[in-house]
Amino acid sequence: GLMRSRVRGADAAQAKVLTFLDSHCECNEHWLEPLLERVAEDKTRVVSPIIDVINMDNFQYVGASADLKGGFDWNLVFKWDYMTPEQRRARQGNPVAPIKTPMIAGGLFVMDKSYFEELGKYDMMMDVWGGENLEISFRVWQCGGSLEIIPCSRVGHVFRKQHPYTFPGGSGTVFARNTRRAAEVWMDEYKNFYYAAVPSARNVPYGNIQSRMELRKRLNCKPFKWYLENVYPELRVPDHQDIAFGALQQGTNCLDTLGHFADGVVGVYECHNAGGNQEWALTKDKSVKHMDLCLTVVDRAPGSLIKLQGCRENDSRQKWEQIESNSKLRHVGSNLCLDSRNAKNGGLTVEICNPSLSQQWKFTLNLQQ
Repeated sequence: GLMRSRVRGADAAQAKVLTFLDSHCECNEHWLEPLLERVAEDKTRVVSPIIDVINMDNFQYVGASADLKGGFDWNLVFKWDYMTPEQRRARQGNPVAPIKTPMIAGGLFVMDKSYFEELGKYDMMMDVWGGENLEISFRVWQCGGSLEIIPCSRVGHVFRKQHPYTFPGGSGTVFARNTRRAAEVWMDEYKNFYYAAVPSARNVPYGNIQSRMELRKRLNCKPFKWYLENVYPELRVPDHQDIAFGALQQGTNCLDTLGHFADGVVGVYECHNAGGNQEWALTKDKSVKHMDLCLTVVDRAPGSLIKLQGCRENDSRQKWEQIESNSKLRHVGSNLCLDSRNAKNGGLTVEICNPSLSQQWKFTLNLQQ
């Protein structure tokens, strides 16, 4: 697989700096110098270009935004995060400054060869493809290095819709095994949020991780809590009061504040996996919260509108529970269920509970399995 092949290539390389590039890439002029400059100044920097998109069907070249960083959700799938408005404003004075990134995409990066070796190369027990970028990103940050995206360097990459090769046991199982290895070694108690997001991963054997645990100890690496607080503070961590957390999904749509504040109605909008207006928590005291606002039943009759109101500890209009294998949200006081049937005509309501799809809701993380 990819990891073992890359390590063989790195072992054979004779230069001081390693460049890892997927084969399906096209480099722009002067793409390498800005990357080498950062590594020459500090060998603990691991740097990546901005990755432009090459269309797989017609090879059309599309420039990517420079306002992106690499990140992930608790399912540990890589995603691109937009910088916050504050971060974008801070960059206006120097738009070509390196961008600190919590994670790299993994297919394109430059790294000092001696540092690659010192840091433990790749986890050679990972198979085929997937999860290796997660593991090396955690390891670099937690063990004293840093990851950067360099705006002056651009490389095009052909993004494919499917893998051109087969995985022994299926791609899902291989990805889960690799991801489990990264989570078990690097994420401490926070790995439980991964298992809450991907319960099936618990059943995938991940092999022996003793040598990687010893590597972490030998390199005197920091805990994952440090990584979350200092490197990726944008990733929302579930609270100890939360029973369920994340997006509240109904098919491809998600419960959304629609930008409304106190006394505003809520609706559904296509899921965007970026948190924000679509981030909710069901707490132990039965509130469905977005920041300090709670889903509130205006009146206890079928057809009653749901509004966002400031959370109040003992307000029975704000008490909800999951029923039917966590697939519905029932309002405790009225025994009516959250329903999206009128979402296009005014907002969400509570209705007599029934099997219709407009009452099916699922949190991305259920913390009480």
